[in-house]
Formats: sequence, structure tokens, C-alpha cells
Amino acid sequence: MDPKDILELGRKIISEEIRGLERLRSSLDENFSKAILLILKCEGKVVLTGIGKSGHIARKIASTFSSTGTPSVFLHPAEALHGDLGLIDKKDVVIAISNSGESSEVLAIVPYLKLHGVPLIGITNNPESSLAKHSDIVLTLNIDKEACPLDLAPTTSSTATLVLGDALAMVVMQLKGFTKKDFALRHPAGSLGRKLRLVKDLYHTGEEMPIVKENTPMKEVIIEMTAKGFGATAVVNEKGRLVGIITDGDLRRFVNRGGSFESTTAKDVMTKSPKTIYPDELALAALKKMEDHNITVLIVVNRENKPIGIIHMHDVLKAEIV
Repeated sequence: MDPKDILELGRKIISEEIRGLERLRSSLDENFSKAILLILKCEGKVVLTGIGKSGHIARKIASTFSSTGTPSVFLHPAEALHGDLGLIDKKDVVIAISNSGESSEVLAIVPYLKLHGVPLIGITNNPESSLAKHSDIVLTLNIDKEACPLDLAPTTSSTATLVLGDALAMVVMQLKGFTKKDFALRHPAGSLGRKLRLVKDLYHTGEEMPIVKENTPMKEVIIEMTAKGFGATAVVNEKGRLVGIITDGDLRRFVNRGGSFESTTAKDVMTKSPKTIYPDELALAALKKMEDHNITVLIVVNRENKPIGIIHMHDVLKAEIV
């Protein structure tokens, strides 16, 4: 078969799924808003359930909710009927997924939910289905054709369900005010966690922090810089606020100018208004600032511009956040 024809077949499938998503987007109504408000009010967890392909999608949606600030779990409907229904609490919200709305395993859970007053959000492509009739809120996919050439394999419908689940999770996340910091706390491992590490996770503070006063003799400044090993030191005034920085480069430039360390203080050599960063900023932001200004260290300050630490480019690179 001609490669161009193969490409065309692939593009046709993708186009069909895009068309399905357009139908989904246009069909969103007040039920979506109701579902969002119900999830926001949930005092327990969001329980996702579904069988077959819908089950795979439900598991992913549950994971997305959990990682973005909404406690959520996947409950396999078959296992639920053999004891795992105990996982569902009265404070929970259940989202049941069934393209046909007639999956027997999913429908078998409904009486338990009704008995205990657990609200049910149904996601289905059939608004007249049993699932739709028994749900407190119905989200309809509005898919008229699968991307499958036989119109049989769940393709467009499963994609639409996944996208709908993402929309629910992302809107809830925004309304909860979920931040990058919150995300980092839930992803301490792996590349995502590393990229979201904060300056305070990597900086040096306490006895490791090189710091001198502006009237400190340069001989003592050099001793401080040598002892701490960062090739730099913060310079503060009598109130402890940052007024400058002295780096190895400053020392070399001072010597090249013919300066003498005998009668010189830190104030005479320092670079004023050094680049700084706050401890709660992303380490990636620190790296970008160092790269933008062609420097290797940043003084970490608090909101009163008092130095509380120092971060070196090597600290960021060693953390493998890039």
C-alpha cells in the first residue's frame, strides 16, 4: 500500500475523533456545572467506576483527580460486588462510566448508592439508558460515530470520555486554587517532581551561608569566601539587609585595578543590588535567572531583603530538574 494512503487513513481516524470532541464540546450544558459544584462540595473522595475500556478511562481520570488536589480512587465494579463496595462512604461522590449506559456490572452498584444516599454522576453516550435514569447528574458524550472503520471498537467515545474527565478535573483544580507548589507536593519523585522543586529544597543556609558586613575588612572577607566555598559572599548593612555581593570575579577586577586589600572593606569591592531569589520560587526560575545574567550563584532572601541562604548553579544541575 502506498505510504501516502496509509498517512491519509491515519489522518482520517484522527479527524473523526476531533469531530467527536467538537460534538462533546458543543453539548456541554448546565449538567457539567452541576457536576463541578457537586465535586467541589464533596467532603469525601471521588470514586470512579467502569468496566472494560470505560474502566481503563475511569482509572486514569481518578489518577488525574488525585494528582490535582481531589482525592479519588478507581473501583472495579466486579470487585465492588464482592465486598469492595465498602470502599464507598456516604460523603463520597461516584462517577460511573458506561458508553451504552447498560453495563450490568456498573448498574449493579446503583442500589447500594441509593440506599446510602451517595450522589451519582453518570457519563454515558445514551441519555435514555438505565445509567442515565438512575444518575443524579448525567453527562452525555453526544458521539454519533466511532472512529473505528467498523463503528464498533470504542475509539471516539473513549477519547471523549477521557477528555470530559480531564475537563472535570481541571476545572475543579482551578476553582480550588490548586498551585504548582501543591502539584510538586504530590509528585516528589520522577521528572515532574524534580521540575517543580523549590529553591528552599536546594539552597544552603545557616552555617553554610557566606555572609559579611559592609565594613568587614577584605582579609576577613576572603577568609569567609574560602571557608564556605561558593566563590561568593553576601554583604549586609547594620540592619542585616542585603546591600551587595562579592564574587571571585569582583576580587579579580579589584586586583586588576591595582586595589589593595590592606585598607579595603567589603563595601569598596562589592557589586551593589545583586540578583536574588525567594525560597518559595521554583529552582527552575533560579537556574533561568542565573543563565540570563551569566552568573553562578544567587542570594536567597526573605521578604525583608535579608539573606537567608545561597544557591549555586551546581545545586540546581545536580538535582536534575532539567
